Amino acid sequence: MGVMLIATAQFAPVAGDVEANVRTIAGLVREAGAAGARLVVFAELSLTGYEPALVREDPALVLAEDDPRLEPVREACRATGAAAVVNGPVRGGGSLPGLTTLVIGPDGSPLTRYDKRHLFHGAETDTFTAGTEDGRFELGGLRFALATCYDNRFPELAERAAADGCAVYLASSMLEAGNDSFETVYPARARDFGLYVALANSLGPSEVGEGGGMAGVWGPDGERLADAGSRKPGFVLAEVG
Repeated sequence: MGVMLIATAQFAPVAGDVEANVRTIAGLVREAGAAGARLVVFAELSLTGYEPALVREDPALVLAEDDPRLEPVREACRATGAAAVVNGPVRGGGSLPGLTTLVIGPDGSPLTRYDKRHLFHGAETDTFTAGTEDGRFELGGLRFALATCYDNRFPELAERAAADGCAVYLASSMLEAGNDSFETVYPARARDFGLYVALANSLGPSEVGEGGGMAGVWGPDGERLADAGSRKPGFVLAEVG
């Protein structure tokens, strides 16, 4: 099994501005790639901001898997040889879009798609179609699992990931400051199932409150390996595998 340097990112998305958020994401991929990261993880709905009401109102905020608006991210991946894990509303298997993670490989090609399985009640269930499959991909000799925010409240996702040979569990989330998940969910998933758990989170205002940051990585013993803090945009690096 390989060893890899990964980056977990945080920034304040511009509500409803896919192009602006793509520029920020592409820039962070380039910076993290230059620092040695081979994979960069971004927060839940990082492409649009966590704004389900805007997604319901504006069909233009829903992306295609091969959306041309994502080309700057693909170019950044090709330029650095790093993969990017991005999340937004993406057309797919239902009348409503998925709350979808797209993994863009180091050559700019798609590695996988994961639609959030456990939608949070209310705004998410009114806006998105729940997924039915677990998210998996392989890169650099490592097997990765994907989960999105409320998914992480369900330990069976991490349990299946460990049983399926995954070493790293990537959690794209939107957690407000003070959310108990930082202490009670992410380190528990790591410790209970022997996984590296990588959290990407948002900063700034959103439909549900202020993003709490603190992106980072927990080791398989549940101890923090990296923490981006609660205020500054950017990324932190950690070795996994």
